[in-house]
Amino acid sequence: MKQFSLSELAYAIQAALSPLKYNTYWVRAEIASLMVRNGHSYWELAEKAPNGIYAAKMRATCWASLYPMLSAYFAEETGERLQTGMQVLVETEVGFHPIYGLSLNIVGIDPRYTIGDLARQKQETIRRLQEEGVWDMQQQLSLPTLTQRIAVISAAEAAGYGDFTHQLQLSHFRFLTTLYPAIMQGEKAEQSIIKVLNTIALHKNDYDAVVIIRGGGATTDLGCFDSYLLATTCAQFPLPILTGIGHTRDVSILDQIAHMTLKTPTAVADFLINRLNEQAEHITRLRQRLTQVYERQLLIKKHRIQMLRQRLELCSPERIYRLGYSLTTCNGQIVRDSTQLTTGQTITTHLQKGVIRSTIDNIAI
Repeated sequence: MKQFSLSELAYAIQAALSPLKYNTYWVRAEIASLMVRNGHSYWELAEKAPNGIYAAKMRATCWASLYPMLSAYFAEETGERLQTGMQVLVETEVGFHPIYGLSLNIVGIDPRYTIGDLARQKQETIRRLQEEGVWDMQQQLSLPTLTQRIAVISAAEAAGYGDFTHQLQLSHFRFLTTLYPAIMQGEKAEQSIIKVLNTIALHKNDYDAVVIIRGGGATTDLGCFDSYLLATTCAQFPLPILTGIGHTRDVSILDQIAHMTLKTPTAVADFLINRLNEQAEHITRLRQRLTQVYERQLLIKKHRIQMLRQRLELCSPERIYRLGYSLTTCNGQIVRDSTQLTTGQTITTHLQKGVIRSTIDNIAI
């Protein structure tokens, strides 16, 4: 039985791998882990079988001389940073070291493969939300006419949050905002935002709407806004959600599922201000209309009173007297018929000026 020392076996493997058919290999895999140290990038690539069990795993390295350029190129093309869980197509050199074993040396990457996979995942998430019947739930909510009590989800020190609050302060309206700090980028953002939303839900009666804003960060850290868990949480949230993520790349799933999306935090503030301005103008128009109606009704009433006064004037005893007519009374009762009277009674005749008292000595019927 031929025996080998460990190093002899290692060098034999190394020698066997050296005359591989290709200098480099394009490999499709998932990034199971990724760590950057001293500029070097250390990856673990993996492939899962349909049942979810790993079919293969392999270490890979992208050296500091290449990694900054490669990662920047990937981020520029995809709008995403390289991160765990991502499907990638990388160009690799196969290497074997007697001490460190088999590894892949990453020398290139094709962002188009990841873009396609990200688009596929995004469409799958949208389809799932639609099938579950939650896709348009936010659209069914009504934004209060006077939206002034606002729960704000943002990083506390973010420039976007400062822009948002400053813009509101410039208006002559009073907004009541409460900041709920959250991580707004990276792997921890999804759970951080969901946790904050759950807290706000406990105090939903204190607010008219929720604003999710982000500004001033890199556009390569927006993957969380395409998350299924975040999207389904927002879709079923009891208050209208407005977003101002502050990016110009493809619209995120969160943007599509929110009650309303605007480009930047400042744009969200402007929308809220303009909404109150519209209501204030509407109230002013109503006040003007009410004033005009009141004045018109007042004129109608005055005219009616004038007509009544004229009718009363036509029927007044004073006018009758002025026309030469007189009024006769007997025992305080108006005399309308001579048969009411008898001889010997005293009657009083009322003229325009003065009265005449007479005693009846004869009545002609």
